Amino acid sequence: MSTQADHGHELVPRPEQSPDALRAALAVVDPGRLPEMQRTKDEAFAKAVEWQSLSPVRSWVLAWARDIEIARRPDLSTRHARAKNNLEHEDPAVATAALRELSAVLDEAMKAVRD
Repeated sequence: MSTQADHGHELVPRPEQSPDALRAALAVVDPGRLPEMQRTKDEAFAKAVEWQSLSPVRSWVLAWARDIEIARRPDLSTRHARAKNNLEHEDPAVATAALRELSAVLDEAMKAVRD
């Protein structure tokens, strides 16, 4: 587990960017997604073999690190859930604001795991 900036209460420390560390963190913060994680991992590794490239594996690691960053931080998790709930709002202004907020949350989480 690595060090990170203080974002208030965090459910678990930020995991290292390895499949085992990400899986262990996901088992704590969102265990219902473990089957999805395994399925997408299998797909990424199959593509890596087919393409003879590690880029699918690296993309898988970053996507799950980002999602775990959101799930482990209640501040981001709350913003993420609220934005997703408003994406199909009947008021176009609310839906547009939700899309901007969702993008901001994803960007913030990705920046955190890349630093």
